Amino acid sequence: MGTMAGPSFDTDALKRAVEGRDAQTLVGLYADDAEFRMVDRNTQPSRPMVMHGREEIRGLLEEVTSREMTHTLEECVVQGDHLAYVESCQYPDGTRVLASSMASLKDGRIARQTTVQAWDE
Repeated sequence: MGTMAGPSFDTDALKRAVEGRDAQTLVGLYADDAEFRMVDRNTQPSRPMVMHGREEIRGLLEEVTSREMTHTLEECVVQGDHLAYVESCQYPDGTRVLASSMASLKDGRIARQTTVQAWDE
């Protein structure tokens, strides 16, 4: 007897939402009790920004997608219950941001995510 596979993660929805700046769809890709951790120049590894729950994460996603900038999902890999992706962004003034994310999946949604990002300075 084989094992039942759980729901798969919708990478096409992730790509459309990232590149379309669609916060609502992005929020729907997270589990209700998801944890999101961000590391960058301002929130370094010893003090990362950490958000708990879909509603708290919603605020960040709505703020980021409201910015006048382009987003490109460059790479996206799902293996088992893990997701990894690279997103590049560019502001109208040419400033670029590169973010690399690794996430654990549960029931086809993001349960825990760590994102490391670097900005042009």
